[in-house]
Amino acid sequence: MYGLLFIGVTAPMGTFGVLDARSDGAVALVFLVATLAMGFTAWSYARMSVAVPRAGSVSAYATAGLGRRPGFMAGWMIGLDYLFIPSLAALFTGIASHALVPAVPVWVFTTAAVLVITALNLGGVRLAATVGLVSLAVELLVLAAFCVGAVVVLVQDGPARPWLSPLTGLDGFTLTGVLGAVSVAALAFLGFDAIATFAEETTGSPRRVGQALVFCLGLAGFLFVLQTYLGALLTTTTPAELAAHPDEQGTVFYTMLGDSIGSWFGTTVTTVRAIGPVLSALVAQAAVSRLMYGMARDGQLPARLGSVSRRTGVPRLAILVSAVATLVIAVAAALKPDGLDLLSSMVTVGALTAFVFLHAAVVGYYVVGRRTERRVLHTVVPAVGAAIVVAVLVLASHLALEVAAGWLVLGLVVMVVRGRRREGASSAEPGRGGRA
Repeated sequence: MYGLLFIGVTAPMGTFGVLDARSDGAVALVFLVATLAMGFTAWSYARMSVAVPRAGSVSAYATAGLGRRPGFMAGWMIGLDYLFIPSLAALFTGIASHALVPAVPVWVFTTAAVLVITALNLGGVRLAATVGLVSLAVELLVLAAFCVGAVVVLVQDGPARPWLSPLTGLDGFTLTGVLGAVSVAALAFLGFDAIATFAEETTGSPRRVGQALVFCLGLAGFLFVLQTYLGALLTTTTPAELAAHPDEQGTVFYTMLGDSIGSWFGTTVTTVRAIGPVLSALVAQAAVSRLMYGMARDGQLPARLGSVSRRTGVPRLAILVSAVATLVIAVAAALKPDGLDLLSSMVTVGALTAFVFLHAAVVGYYVVGRRTERRVLHTVVPAVGAAIVVAVLVLASHLALEVAAGWLVLGLVVMVVRGRRREGASSAEPGRGGRA
């Protein structure tokens, strides 16, 4: 449930126009290929979650498979993604709410969104999960209503495009167009990995975490393919027209809903899409707090972040620190005219970089560490997964890569400074050459 909330089961509605234009109408095929591509990363997560069932997620996995320093850098890089995603989600909510109530500034709604999700996370994982479950159920009901309405319209009036065009393209299949669209669609799946951060708060076998990761990705992929397939059949605007008018790409799906099913339904879906980002922010904030908790417990961040509340069992201080960071970033973006564009360009690159560490950790832990007899499997699958992630990284925006590079350099500095402090403390201990 947390993974689906983070991803957003209706996420393709916002990027439908962009992907439709890039793939020449083969938007359902794009999400099918993207699901298979991200499956390699899900496999690596599943393997490491069984071997290292700890809250630090990719940081703990990289530490086990590659060593402390790569483990720190993996956690540091995915932390960039987990910090920006809740800020972006809160900003989305602020913008949508401001459109409904223009008298209230965007930053006020944005601040309110951060305060609400922080209160829910401080209340404990059960409270946050209950609220999230209700919201997810509403989102799934709206998606189901769309699917039923789309089928009714298709039976009565027929499709606006050929039946197989969402899988083959409108004017012929173009491999470069589909692959270029896949690099964008793959980003829609980011967030399913947050499931691994709750490894110490789940009951049952450690295998449950890996099973949840794979199931979440598979279910999200199915829902993405289904809604984009039906949406493409009902869309009267051609991919060529969308390519010629980029300003229509973000709203074409909602326009299709109003034209084919009814304006009331388009308004309903738009409202749900406005509320959805709050839940993504809820999970993102919870995930980054668990990441900080795990890294602090391993000595990679200040020790106080590695404590939990006796009453709720959540890392209270880590949640508050992540909330402050989210609030500062989100409000700063809300006060800038181009804040949304800037913040949007900064997400995802940190997580993708951490995924490369993840795949390397599988090889290091299982193959180099001689913990498996299926050495070829544990080499080939992570290698393919890493290649896919690198390909997506290459196509990321220049600003996002520059921000990620700056964050990487800062992480290296922090790692070196903490390493020297640790060595200094060790040399001062009795029996290690220092004075007692």
